[in-house]
Amino acid sequence: MRSETVIDKENREIARQYKELLRISYQTLNPQDKKLIRSAFDVAVDAHKNQRRKSGEAYVFHPIAVAKIVASEIGLDAVSIASALLHDVVEDTEYTLDDIERLFGETVARIVDGLTKIAHLKKDTNISQQAENFRKMLLTLHDDVRVIIIKIADRYHNMLTMDAMPEDKQVKLASETLYIYAPLAHRIGLYNIKTELEDLSLKYTEPEVYHDIQSKIEETKEEQLKYIEDFSAVIRDSLDKEKLKYTIKGRMKSIFSIRKKMNAQNVSYDEIYDKFAIRIIYKSDKKNEKFLAWKIYSIVTDHFTPNPIRLRDWISSPKS
Repeated sequence: MRSETVIDKENREIARQYKELLRISYQTLNPQDKKLIRSAFDVAVDAHKNQRRKSGEAYVFHPIAVAKIVASEIGLDAVSIASALLHDVVEDTEYTLDDIERLFGETVARIVDGLTKIAHLKKDTNISQQAENFRKMLLTLHDDVRVIIIKIADRYHNMLTMDAMPEDKQVKLASETLYIYAPLAHRIGLYNIKTELEDLSLKYTEPEVYHDIQSKIEETKEEQLKYIEDFSAVIRDSLDKEKLKYTIKGRMKSIFSIRKKMNAQNVSYDEIYDKFAIRIIYKSDKKNEKFLAWKIYSIVTDHFTPNPIRLRDWISSPKS
């Protein structure tokens, strides 16, 4: 029996997480939206009140976390946030789909139904067959992409909180995520989440490799960031003289991306050249888009010598 002090503390944290969810999405919420989300939150808390995750924490923290991902990292609407809060209710509790439709309307019920169908999809031991089953299921849900996006957010949070699971389950879920969910996230434009899913998958499928690359990135992080800053300062001065509207973004390459390059080129970490990337994002109308791209390229090569062996012309032949 959990003590009242522990329960009170847990309830306060649940309330805090709810307020954080509203804070994240307050700019886009009207009073009706807030009422919808509050109702969904109340049902989720009630439905999951006696459930706990393998880590021991109250289960309701999971749907709240998924809703926060949907709101903050993806920026979906109130209906999506409410559906995320309710995504496990029909699957795991006594609430029925009819209950959801009665309480929240047809749209939320349809999204929750789609999420429940995905959860009930047969988990085939052959992951390629499972991917095919998943693909067929998604074809039936094409009328509301929010189902797919919420499912990706659900998997993302599960991947972030797998430490309490048995190792074989971790590896299974990580492999499934890499084969199914990461490509799907990429396909619908959730690039940051796709990168996170790939890194998290590698963490469980090849933990030694993951931690080795992670530690090496940390060792050289300050040096790489300084290079990005120095590069940006030089280029920014020249771009400003041309009165271009732009932003420069530098980032370290992901652990999974570096591992992929090591495998493809059959080289060690130290032999990988591009461990970070710099993007120059500029504003232009359609007419001058290519002209400005070549102009910026010319400015960059005035300061830095290109390597013709590694050069790729994505201006003339854009990535598909």
